Amino acid sequence: MARKKGRKQSLEVPRLAAERALSDVHRLLEDKEFGSEEELNEFLSQLTGPGLGNALAGHEEKDPRRRAQDLAYDAMEAGTSKKVLKLARQALELDPDCVDARLIAAERTSRNLEEHLALVQQAVEAGERALGTEFFRENKGHFWRILETRPYMRARHQLAQMLWSSGRLAEAAAHLAALIELNPNDNQGVRDELLCLYLFVRDLELAGNLLKAYRGASSAVFQWGRVLWAFLSGRDKTAQLNLKEARKGNPFVENFLTGDKPLPRRLPEMYSFGDESEAIHCAFLQMPAWLVHSEAIAWLKSMPGQR
Repeated sequence: MARKKGRKQSLEVPRLAAERALSDVHRLLEDKEFGSEEELNEFLSQLTGPGLGNALAGHEEKDPRRRAQDLAYDAMEAGTSKKVLKLARQALELDPDCVDARLIAAERTSRNLEEHLALVQQAVEAGERALGTEFFRENKGHFWRILETRPYMRARHQLAQMLWSSGRLAEAAAHLAALIELNPNDNQGVRDELLCLYLFVRDLELAGNLLKAYRGASSAVFQWGRVLWAFLSGRDKTAQLNLKEARKGNPFVENFLTGDKPLPRRLPEMYSFGDESEAIHCAFLQMPAWLVHSEAIAWLKSMPGQR
């Protein structure tokens, strides 16, 4: 599976900025004691705009792990590749288990895919060491709500994507499923990739379980995933009903799946539900599953209606 570089860039940058700001607010709150909720809210109101930066100016961070994470954030915002790597290495000097810094260094120093994959695997292991076994046991189910887990979650997601690209599908699926188990709310959108992987390998039981777990999901990936799942399961009437709903939800997907319209070389940086940009995202993820089950494409072409 190729990485969605354009979309990642447009969505990850503001997301990381928000994450960093929230982390800064948390560390400022640790130094304070409030007598009431009103006092807390009054303090938080002072952190808007330049207030957060001003408050941080008088805060000296002594924890080397937090200082390392700050440097990793700086690296992700840095302009030049040389500066990015320099900041990442500085972070790793402070904390060898700084996951984001490990990911940055891996991307810029790896000589080939195998080496890159091995370094990302090491970043995941570093995150597991830093968090600890007890932490996983106590916080399983709401991982994403805890800021310190997010670098680990990012690393494990990247590892799953790289394993998929390397053809190690069972390992990729195991990591994606584990991410959902740690965070069923799935803020990372892992379920889209996992569904497409299950359909690709024709694991209809696990695909069905995932569709049931997110039965309310109305994205094009899930709507068109329901079509393919029902067809592969031999549920013709259900497949036709699902097709009707999928066409209604995003009619642009069909022409990409049937080959009537080629996928563009570059993916859209962002997409909106129901329009062609979402259809491209959906078809990009699902195309391998439809192609490997070519009888599904023949069936789709035979269905009367839109096209």
